[in-house]
Amino acid sequence: MSTKVSDHVLQRLREWGVEQVFGYPGDGINGLLAAWGRAENEPRFVQSRHEEMSAFQAVGYAKFSGRLGVCAATSGPGAIHLLNGLYDAKLDHVPVLAIVGQTHRTAMGGSYQQEVDLHTLYKDVASEFVETVTVPEQLPNVLDRAIRTAYARRCPTAVIIPGDVQELDYSPPTHEFKMVPSSLDRGSWTAVPSDDSVRRAAEILNSGDKVGILVGQGAAGARAEVERIAELLGAGVAKALLGKDVLSDELPYVTGSIGLLGTRPSYELMRDCDTLLTIGSSFPYTQFLPEFGKARGVQIDIDPHMIGMRYPYEVNLVGDAKATLERLIPLIEGGRGREWYDTVCANVTRWRDVMERRAGLEADPINPEYVARALDPLLPDNAIVTSDSGSTANWYARHLTMRPGMRGSLSGTLATMGCGVPYVIGAKFAHPNRPAIALVGDGAMQMNGMAELITAAKYRHLWDDPRLVIAVWNNHDLNQVTWEMRAMEGAPSFLPSQELPDVQYAAFARSLGLTGIRVEKPEDVEAAWRAALEADGPAVVEFLTDPAVPPIPPHATWDQMEATAASVLKGDADRGSMVKQGFKAKVQEFLPGREKK
Repeated sequence: MSTKVSDHVLQRLREWGVEQVFGYPGDGINGLLAAWGRAENEPRFVQSRHEEMSAFQAVGYAKFSGRLGVCAATSGPGAIHLLNGLYDAKLDHVPVLAIVGQTHRTAMGGSYQQEVDLHTLYKDVASEFVETVTVPEQLPNVLDRAIRTAYARRCPTAVIIPGDVQELDYSPPTHEFKMVPSSLDRGSWTAVPSDDSVRRAAEILNSGDKVGILVGQGAAGARAEVERIAELLGAGVAKALLGKDVLSDELPYVTGSIGLLGTRPSYELMRDCDTLLTIGSSFPYTQFLPEFGKARGVQIDIDPHMIGMRYPYEVNLVGDAKATLERLIPLIEGGRGREWYDTVCANVTRWRDVMERRAGLEADPINPEYVARALDPLLPDNAIVTSDSGSTANWYARHLTMRPGMRGSLSGTLATMGCGVPYVIGAKFAHPNRPAIALVGDGAMQMNGMAELITAAKYRHLWDDPRLVIAVWNNHDLNQVTWEMRAMEGAPSFLPSQELPDVQYAAFARSLGLTGIRVEKPEDVEAAWRAALEADGPAVVEFLTDPAVPPIPPHATWDQMEATAASVLKGDADRGSMVKQGFKAKVQEFLPGREKK
């Protein structure tokens, strides 16, 4: 039997080491689906409940494996549905390949069913490479280049294959005019800055008395080097949310996450430092970086397109974080005084005490911070943790202690809802021998998570480690936006937009044959976590939490919190203990040790 174009697509993916493709079927990829049958499902076709989930699963797989994530969808609506997940890949710099169908070439331009101008649709999200295969000889170069580009540029790329092309007999490009051959290997390379720029960077860092370091996901491969330069400089290290797992939070000088969802010591580190070293991060919120003119700055980033635009750095080192730090560290002078270092460490200690006290406060019925706090010591050392967007991301950022060997991520730049559960499924395919936990709000769970429990149930037998825990903060509120309305708009919660229907998440999980645990009292929280982590398969544990516990920004002043309190008390429709007990008094409890200024 002759080899079809669709057969060669799967063969080439196998040659690139692709082990699974996250997708959803449709007649626009019928040729590929038939080829999967002939290939005995290699690479494995992982069926989601929706194409957007396929893209998110590919992103989660790529984030936690460091390898290419691949998703597939039919023409028209299927290709459209992939977009949100692909934008997540683009904005978080993750290598993902989308393979999408298209109507037959004979029908193109004829306003045919499911005919969409996919080049126009994808030209932004897959701006680094998107191409349509129209003849078999074109296929190897297009597919290989899409994969190499995704890896090299850390981005999504797209290959469009019309349905009739999928069915054509495959023939490789020949040694003729206007044929483009291809090769499989992408090789390896390391970018390093010039010696002169490294020397200038060292001069700036050596001149600083109070050095602050900001790391992002680009520093993940340079953990030892980041620790070494921090120790030499006597620096504190703050982490962008995408870099939460770069360094252990057990290190005394690691101040935790930065930004609106970040910690007070990270805010203080940036506020008070006189020198800033940023490594592998394009953290966008300038207001959380030092005041312009107050601190000298050096940045290290592998992407020249993303460097030098968040702060007026004096030296921008374009290069791989590990290789660049290896060249920079020998030029760094140690022996600094301990005053700055001791201040940073004291701020971290004080913040940890504040977090413990906040988690211990009473709420109605359960304090959401306590839910995350109770999980922290129970996390296995090799755990993978995903967080959805929303107020849950605050508790992920502030209460979970990343230890060596742990991994964690969320939708950092797009900050899209509904990614937490598909991320964790992608993570389980990347690491079937590791426990994985998703932290999800009830809004995100209703948006995407519930349907993907079906996917978890479908594939649970493939995972060597059965532990897949999905935790739902059930507060009947789209909580993050509610608090943003209160703090930024001075408005009470607008219930028609914010209030969520009550859903029995644990009961739904049990209907699928999964473990389902519903927690209504704080004294049952720890036992529920333990039971979920000891389950013999995927488990959903839902916590009934108080929507009136505020995700207080690290830089909040007392006046700002007073204004927020006033906006809450405007409306008599707000629910929760903080209104019942008096919001102003409760805010003071949630700000222990904060001066009223």
